[in-house]
Amino acid sequence: MSNGYKKFLLLWGASLISASGSGMSSFALGIFIYQKTGMSSMTGLMILAGFLPGLLFSPFAGVLADRHDRRLLMLMGDGLSITGLLCILFSLQFLHETFLIGGILLGAAISSGFSSLVEPSFRATISDLLEKEEYTKASGMVQLIPASRYLLSPVLSGLVLSIAGIRSILFLDILTILITLPVTYAVRKEMKGVCRPVEAKLGEDLKFGFHIIYDKKGLWVLVMLGILVSFCLGTVQTLMIPMLLSFGGESFAGFATTISAFGMLAGGLILGRVSIKKDLTYILQFALFGMGFFMAAFAWRENKIMVCLFGFCLFLSLPFANTAMDYLVRVTVPSVHQGKAWGLIGLISQVGYVAAYALTGVLVDFIINPFMQKESGIARAVLALIGRGEGRSAALMIILAGAFLMIIALTLPCRNEIRKLEEEHVLDAA
Repeated sequence: MSNGYKKFLLLWGASLISASGSGMSSFALGIFIYQKTGMSSMTGLMILAGFLPGLLFSPFAGVLADRHDRRLLMLMGDGLSITGLLCILFSLQFLHETFLIGGILLGAAISSGFSSLVEPSFRATISDLLEKEEYTKASGMVQLIPASRYLLSPVLSGLVLSIAGIRSILFLDILTILITLPVTYAVRKEMKGVCRPVEAKLGEDLKFGFHIIYDKKGLWVLVMLGILVSFCLGTVQTLMIPMLLSFGGESFAGFATTISAFGMLAGGLILGRVSIKKDLTYILQFALFGMGFFMAAFAWRENKIMVCLFGFCLFLSLPFANTAMDYLVRVTVPSVHQGKAWGLIGLISQVGYVAAYALTGVLVDFIINPFMQKESGIARAVLALIGRGEGRSAALMIILAGAFLMIIALTLPCRNEIRKLEEEHVLDAA
């Protein structure tokens, strides 16, 4: 194990702790708002508030990561995100119910905005620390960080929520950040801080980063593919809680979310022990098809065993798709430009999440649910297939997203641009 990889593992561990605390807050707030409003669209709005600001700021954060000390940016992002949590605590304590939801949404947005400083710097630092042959292993480990938000976090969040309330969860989230900051600082202090010369304006840097992605056709196709995949995953994230709460309650919602996230953990651990250097296009295709199939199966019936099993398989497939796309980006974009590249890739490819958070809950509340309640011939046929229940409208939307993802996977072999991207890397390596 190289010295760079050891440093990476320490950075990874600190990020994992912070993400676990964030996962507890996010899960608890999702349940809190859904129980307060009874609307899937409000759950989606909560997720959107915690996601969109970070997404919009990510390109600027990427440029900053290429211009300034990445260690400092990561510390600032982690530390200042606490202000958003304090805003939510203030809202819960002092605001009337009329303004409570707005205060929570504002706090989530503030925390998301500051947290955006972390991701591009962290990803770019990985490329600085590791050798090329360590990229896929590191990628698998990195994917465990977002997975940690759904591992023990939902179970712990549900337990603390029932015993001590949502304020205690927010305080625990702040505590994980306060514990993580000094650990992270101690590790990053050993790294050489780099302040790169500023030769171009911010807008010019962003434009240059865009051309890096757009001018390489295979890379641009990957980014567009990322939009579609993120839309399908965002649909699951938005509608998972309404679907699970309808037949399993809070405890089962937390348990099923955790079991599903262990699938991502398993996939990440597998990739952490295996170095993948070829057939990335095929791996991507099979992973996407598996994700679509298991996504549809996950929502098919109100069966707790099936939900947990197929949720696990769904998130087991995800790291393989992410790793294939991640590796192709890393070997295509020079390390010196990866900060701005990752920032823009994050912005563009995750537009699908924004669309899913903003639209899928609305579609369920105002189109699918009224359609299902009318019980026309088509509606009765659908209900006969997927079952009846309060959360079946949300389940139907998830099933449709899974079917769409399978279609995308089946058409992937037609995209020769991605295959050429892989072939070019093989030739360069030779």
